[in-house]
Amino acid sequence: METELAGTILAQSPDAIIFAGTDGMVAYWNAAATRIFGHSEADAMGQSLDIIIPEQFREAHWKAYDIALANGATKYGGRALATRATRQDGTTIYVELSFSIVRRDGIGEALGAMACARDINERFESDRAMRRELRELRAAQKAPAGH
Repeated sequence: METELAGTILAQSPDAIIFAGTDGMVAYWNAAATRIFGHSEADAMGQSLDIIIPEQFREAHWKAYDIALANGATKYGGRALATRATRQDGTTIYVELSFSIVRRDGIGEALGAMACARDINERFESDRAMRRELRELRAAQKAPAGH
């Protein structure tokens, strides 16, 4: 019953939950991951995490992935970070991600990594627009009168 409940909770989470094994291949992909990234569960399963990692970040990602697996923890300590991700259609979106290394019995060998992701694209774009407007207002205030 407990395992069934855990599976139901993961599947119905409003945030994307993705698990990849030590080889970096997707082994769990919930419905929210499909909604955010566009890949169906069937398409994502067994694929490299590269399907959601923008090209320019892949080298750094895989270095950090290997280090985190070796250390049994990420450098972020469970903190969420805002970053870019790639959708199935090739568009780049902003997501808030938190990572953790999944270990056998919580203390044993690393089995892979779990990521929780939330789409923050709309919020990011809104914040960017507000910052741009603020810069324009400040520039207008500094401009000499009559110009």
